[in-house]
Amino acid sequence: MPQGTIKDFDDATRSGTLLMDDRTEVQIDASSVEGAGIITLRIGQRVRFDLADESGRKVARTLRVVTL
Repeated sequence: MPQGTIKDFDDATRSGTLLMDDRTEVQIDASSVEGAGIITLRIGQRVRFDLADESGRKVARTLRVVTL
């Protein structure tokens, strides 16, 4: 399961962007966040996710916050 770091996240729209470890940008949408039961994400927070390709853009699915 790939991992990445939250680049930006908007609580109002529950969407944002994360950077995979290879620096590829991946979109986060509301369904990914709500389906995982996540309330908010912070810039710099580490996450694991499934990667989907939707209409030519990479989208994170099944988000999980990585805890140390």
